[in-house]
Amino acid sequence: MPTDYNYFEETRLGKPYDLALLRRMAPLARPHRRLLAWSVARVLLITLFDIDLPLLTKCADDRFIVPGRQETGAIPTAETAAGRRLGVDLSDPAAAAAAGRYPDLLQAEGAQASIAFEDLPKVAAGDLERLRRGDLAGLAWLTLAFVLMSLAGFALNFAQALVMEFMGQRIMHDLRMRLFSHIQNLALEFFTRNPVGRLVTRLTSDVQNMYELFTSFVSFLFKDLLLLIGIAAVMLALNWKLALVTFAVIPAVAAASIVFARRARDIFRILRVQVAEINSRFSETIGGMRVIQLFRREEANYRRFEALNHENYLAGMRQIRVLAVFMPLVEVLAVVAVALIIWYGGERVLDQTLSLGALVAFTAYIRMFFRPLRDLAEKYNILQNAMSSAERIFLVMDTTTMLPQPAVTAGGGPAIEAIDSVSFDRVDFAYVPGERVLKSVSFELRRGETLAVVGPTGAGKSTLVNLIPRLYDPTAGSVRINGCDLRTLPSGVFRDKMALVMQDPFLFSGSLRRNIFETDPGTEPGRVEAIIAAANLQALAARLPQGLDTPLGEGGALVSSGERQLISIARAFARNPQLILFDEATSYIDSQTEQLIQQALSRLMRHRTALVVAHRLSTVRHADRILVMNRGRIIESGSHPELMALKGFYYRLHQLHPNGS
Repeated sequence: MPTDYNYFEETRLGKPYDLALLRRMAPLARPHRRLLAWSVARVLLITLFDIDLPLLTKCADDRFIVPGRQETGAIPTAETAAGRRLGVDLSDPAAAAAAGRYPDLLQAEGAQASIAFEDLPKVAAGDLERLRRGDLAGLAWLTLAFVLMSLAGFALNFAQALVMEFMGQRIMHDLRMRLFSHIQNLALEFFTRNPVGRLVTRLTSDVQNMYELFTSFVSFLFKDLLLLIGIAAVMLALNWKLALVTFAVIPAVAAASIVFARRARDIFRILRVQVAEINSRFSETIGGMRVIQLFRREEANYRRFEALNHENYLAGMRQIRVLAVFMPLVEVLAVVAVALIIWYGGERVLDQTLSLGALVAFTAYIRMFFRPLRDLAEKYNILQNAMSSAERIFLVMDTTTMLPQPAVTAGGGPAIEAIDSVSFDRVDFAYVPGERVLKSVSFELRRGETLAVVGPTGAGKSTLVNLIPRLYDPTAGSVRINGCDLRTLPSGVFRDKMALVMQDPFLFSGSLRRNIFETDPGTEPGRVEAIIAAANLQALAARLPQGLDTPLGEGGALVSSGERQLISIARAFARNPQLILFDEATSYIDSQTEQLIQQALSRLMRHRTALVVAHRLSTVRHADRILVMNRGRIIESGSHPELMALKGFYYRLHQLHPNGS
């Protein structure tokens, strides 16, 4: 078996290829490009509404609250400011009546009149309200427009969030299915080298981080960047000098962001590795709980997990320290920007070269400008988490540890109606390069024959069984069915006609029925009863509270090892295979259960081709032919009487275990 259990991802950790990752993630969104286009359109509208709101406040200030423009719309200078006048519509009876009380202050010109702004304090409050009814009406309309635009922005933001969440869920669903399908098709060699906990992390939390990328970061990319660009453009249009003064803090923000990005990237990667290590260790602890408790290893295992958890804690604290510096720094720079606006813009307002409304709008815009920048830390957190997860997901997706399948031709490829022969032709196999487990193994198993394989532990018996359904490919030589190399046949062509009863059969956490009839849930009741009887499972089915529909727990924890063997035999019966493979099917079983298993195996092998790997010689005496293996080679071959008469290796094994045990 392989001895290199280092996880495949660690050797490639830390390579900065974000752009390549982003390019690889782009096809995930391609099926949803129509939704993405609608999302971009909504983002444009949201940005326009957000930018227009401060302009409405500026208009309200300059036009209706503190009018500071001449009819030409130019900002008044010190020379022209004294000539500002408030227009009064004399066609309004209330305004005309109020104007009549101040003939010395108003200048009438037909149906219109005007009053100098410096004379407004001389007008009574009630009369001033009547004189400014036009301003109040305009202010009401602007207020209505402000409310309507805010409501429209809320509706668009709600729709945008809904669409992005839907798209993120769909992308996460598709990515998880692609990853699951890829992992499911990898060769067994991959799973012997990679801990289960880490693979579970790839399929769960790493995919979830990708979901956060497509919902939060993509929204930031389109919405917040457009908002920043729009705000900068409007500020330059309002007053380019004040805008440039305000933008003086941008280099400091950029420098802080670069430093933050460099420090955060490594921390996020370490955190992802630590989470995977914790999942792997916890999964290993649960799987080995019996051994841990039996050998009183709880304290030592606790200490190892505590050290791993502490490393994760330290990495998390490093992340918090980086965020704790970056976030307040951005806040300070935002305050500095507002201070620059008040200092420089305030002077411009005092010398009448800038309106008060423009100053208020600038203050609102700079707060809006720094809002996405304040969110940068959170967005970058999401981005780097997603990048770290994407590295590991694509490392799995790029793993080519799978058995190559032949190309399917237009005719559908070769078909096997019946397995007439299985042959090994000078087969070598090594789990680790240079350490051969099988050495030039050759034999043929013919249709209807029962072939037994015996030998000491480590002789290569189980490896031989694993090569027949092509769970591995030989290092040299070939395994053939009906004379065809398995590598030239699609796996489904021959695996459909085989069944494997393993030494330690695996059961799913579902019901007894599901474990037996998974491939054919609609099996007729009569056939179900026949299979249960043939596998000697009547007593187990009667004992379970819900019969065949009783959940067996994870790994079949509710049944004994012997009962698991009987269930695996029933599973083979349900498949109705042509070729049966037994790998130490009666090892570590008590005598009574062994008798039930032997009876079930005899029924299963009847009129079928069978290859039996046995540790107990009593189970192979009646085989048509016995192969004796030692150190990866076939050293003897023949029937039981022939091998006993030969008085070789098989004879000595029999002498060591006269009762066949």
